[in-house]
Amino acid sequence: MVRYLADLGYESIVVTGGGAYRGDRWAPEDATLLEEIPAEVTVHRLPAMDEPPGTSRIRPFAERWLGIRDRWTGWWVEGSTRLGSEVGAGVDLIYVWMQPYASAEAGAALSRALRAPWVADLGDPWALDEMLIYATAAHRRLALRRMGELLGTASAIVMSTQEAVDRLLRQFPELASRTVVAIPNGFDAADFAAEPTPRDDGKFRIVHTGYLHTALGEQHRRRRLLHSVLRGSIPGLDVLTRSHVYLVEAIDRILDRDPGLLELLELHLAGVMNATDRRAATRCPVVRLHGYVTHAESIELMRSANLLFLPMHNLPRGVRATIVPGKTYEYLAAGTPILAAVPAGDARDILVEAGNAILVYPDDVDAMTSGILQEIERFRASLSARAPEPGVVARFEYRKLAGDLADLFAAVLAQSKKRSPRAVV
Repeated sequence: MVRYLADLGYESIVVTGGGAYRGDRWAPEDATLLEEIPAEVTVHRLPAMDEPPGTSRIRPFAERWLGIRDRWTGWWVEGSTRLGSEVGAGVDLIYVWMQPYASAEAGAALSRALRAPWVADLGDPWALDEMLIYATAAHRRLALRRMGELLGTASAIVMSTQEAVDRLLRQFPELASRTVVAIPNGFDAADFAAEPTPRDDGKFRIVHTGYLHTALGEQHRRRRLLHSVLRGSIPGLDVLTRSHVYLVEAIDRILDRDPGLLELLELHLAGVMNATDRRAATRCPVVRLHGYVTHAESIELMRSANLLFLPMHNLPRGVRATIVPGKTYEYLAAGTPILAAVPAGDARDILVEAGNAILVYPDDVDAMTSGILQEIERFRASLSARAPEPGVVARFEYRKLAGDLADLFAAVLAQSKKRSPRAVV
């Protein structure tokens, strides 16, 4: 966002982590993205050498079950509050993008210290996220209470989907006095400005980029009875579908039906993978594993595809998901047909409107099989790929979203009688 906020009259001062890669599966390093930050943006980092290392097996157990604050959270909240107070003197507004959700505590503390309003941008919907699995229902209630307390100190709240906005206001009606809006994740049009590299290998390529949740899904299924008793996860949740497992099963069926497609079909998986992800992938003879790639390489791989795979967790029919995977918007920008294995919710609504997705439910292998075969037949007939509706795609471009965020900032500043935006933290 800071890339485009400067054009809208906002000077950004960024406070963030140390930037040292510590082998964290969820925080891989892509130094190329630093090149996109404007030179005039000041970035202040917490000292990387002070960042706590991983803990023993016993401490995470105690943190999860006893609610003991983990060392990393303490380091981040205390450090970012201290650093923000030092570099943010005189700012007009504090913008906090989460995750981690502990950043809300830093935002509230900075708001008090700097006497400036703060805007909470949640990304995923914190304790309302149906994908989050708590130890017990009591732990979820504690997280909800903390969520409500901290968001109650914000001047405005940004959720990534309208469903998340609705769910938030139902759970916390007292937040209705705040400005609560949906500003989704999106894509940078600059990443798609160049023409894609042409491909003439004659292969039908299915591509998935990003994380797979195979291990978490298998663990959740093994503990399903325990979760049911302790009510740590919502009833009917299935995390395993947010992986490649069902897609691989569909491809196996296709190859069993027509072995000749072994020479035509390819499944490309790019992203950080653990041993469980690789085990589920390598049993399929057409899989190509890329591992972690830079963002630019990920975009190039998306644009080389004949079909993009978008999996989500499964929910009982009638229950709407509160999240949209971030890759959805870049998939739309790529202009490639999408095999979307998604439940009801904003993601499904967007893709219906876009018009270039084959929509199936996350565990419907038969529908996946039919969808892939349908696209293979189009490919063999040299039919043009179905493009998404341009007006739908344009809604999710970062420059447009930055404008929406700037409008929200202006409303908050006007309400707080600070009408001359000088800086954002």
